[in-house]
Amino acid sequence: MRTHKPYGTYERCFKRPFDICCALAALLVFSWLYILVAILVRVKLGSPVLFTQERPGKDEKVFKLYKFRSMTDQRDENGDLLPDDVRLTKFGRLLRSTSLDELPEAFNILRGDMSVVGPRPLLVEYLPLYSQRQARRHEVRPGLSGHAQVHGRNTVSWNEKFELDVEYVDHITFLSDVRIIIDTVMKAFIKREGISSETAATMEPFRGAGKDLV
Repeated sequence: MRTHKPYGTYERCFKRPFDICCALAALLVFSWLYILVAILVRVKLGSPVLFTQERPGKDEKVFKLYKFRSMTDQRDENGDLLPDDVRLTKFGRLLRSTSLDELPEAFNILRGDMSVVGPRPLLVEYLPLYSQRQARRHEVRPGLSGHAQVHGRNTVSWNEKFELDVEYVDHITFLSDVRIIIDTVMKAFIKREGISSETAATMEPFRGAGKDLV
């Protein structure tokens, strides 16, 4: 795997302190929102309130991701979970469209698992499916939001999304991070775009890079 070289002074010296300040500010200023969402999730979707899942981070190191749950545990007669589009309720869609389900990831940022801005952490099972270029998304910490999330989120193809991730990895700047944060807030709370692809409740599973990709 290619060794990542920081693009500049911001990435090398200031991005991590910036992440810590943002996460602490979010926890302090929006503590009331964390409590409110947690109560609503408990009432409408049940317990546990938090959803945890292993995700690959920087250098493909696996960590435990924290989110507010947005789906029920509805199962069929055989005990198997029902499809996502059935378990994703109207309330769950609201959490996702406003990105409120992502709030607990502030703790992942404080732990050093994640950054405020970076490629989104995907499933561990996708790791062997990436092309060499796509795998470069793991050269930096994954983000709460990212370049791909403000350019289509779940409405662009996997290949387009990964290309945007690599583009970000190669050009991390303070201004680009601030711009992505502002765009994320705009899309989540004002435009509320990109929550679902055309054929799935969120995004179709990644099946592999394709033979034409390096």
